[in-house]
Amino acid sequence: MNAITEIVAPIDLEEQTEKVVEYAAYMAQRLSANLTLLHVVELLRPIGDMVLGSTTVEDYNKNRLAYAKEKVEKILADYPECKGVVVTGEIVDEIIEFAEQKGANLVIIGTHGSKGLEKLLLGSVAERVVKYSHCPTLVMNPYKHQR
Repeated sequence: MNAITEIVAPIDLEEQTEKVVEYAAYMAQRLSANLTLLHVVELLRPIGDMVLGSTTVEDYNKNRLAYAKEKVEKILADYPECKGVVVTGEIVDEIIEFAEQKGANLVIIGTHGSKGLEKLLLGSVAERVVKYSHCPTLVMNPYKHQR
């Protein structure tokens, strides 16, 4: 069995992100592994001359990307031993591709614990990452993780 040397932790920058990052950093430290935090921005696609209020879809996407980069930089300030990357694309596809290209031995991903109709309609990013990942995936529920 190969040692775990590269960990990728996808983060969504939502309320519970800090718990996922804290846990992933702990695991990376315990395993003496490198940790890369990954955030994927799924861009809105314009439909004709669609305008959102007073901004265009292009401006909206630029703002979302800038916001994501800023948030990831703030997280990295608290975890200098980690690397961080922001990419654009379809969330699950980008996570799978990035982890594979990075040579990850482990993916650590948080789950929102969606149930019922919400899960049926939206699916689960964590579930799809587990299904398609080339390496083991550890799924944690940050809502139940105690500090």
